[in-house]
Amino acid sequence: MIVDIKNAQKIAFELLQIKAIKLQPQSPFTWASGWKSPIYCDNRISLSYVEMRQLITRSFADQIRSLYPDVEIIAGVATGAIGIGMLVAQALELPFIYVRPEPKKHGRKNQIEGLVPKDKKVVVIEDLISTGKSSLNAVKALKESGANVLGMLAIFTYGFETATQNFKDMNVDLHTLSNYENLLKIACTNNYISDQQLDILSKWREAPEQWTGL
Repeated sequence: MIVDIKNAQKIAFELLQIKAIKLQPQSPFTWASGWKSPIYCDNRISLSYVEMRQLITRSFADQIRSLYPDVEIIAGVATGAIGIGMLVAQALELPFIYVRPEPKKHGRKNQIEGLVPKDKKVVVIEDLISTGKSSLNAVKALKESGANVLGMLAIFTYGFETATQNFKDMNVDLHTLSNYENLLKIACTNNYISDQQLDILSKWREAPEQWTGL
């Protein structure tokens, strides 16, 4: 996983500024999975800020040009990465498609919306990596359609060990613009959190499924 540290910290700072990432160690969130968490990340908020979405789009486009210069199609994972994925495809002047979590129950029952990328080289855009299961489900659908998936790029990852293993098991290349380590560094530097809160946030990441809060 290649991370430009300077850019990663800039993106983490901007995500904190616009409250796309919220840190609340003293008042934890409850995720859909039931996990208790001192952090909540909703990168879709970045689409409402012109400079932020331009920064993310430019960062993705530069990374793709460097890592995957022969890419032919950009795919976004629904729903969180549809907007930013389309902006990246536009910046690179490439076709865009998106992948649903599962096939529709009606109509053509598509899981992939757009031209099915048979034999095409695809880079997948995701907004957030937690366990990686839903992201890898999109990759699986693309591969079953006949696509050659070069890799996945995401805005942010919590860096869970289970996600690292899941991507390794499926042999999928993952790169992110920012991550949990750089978030904590920039949050400390800019006084978003205290030393005590940093300790809580660090311990949570070690075993998030077992963490129960304070």
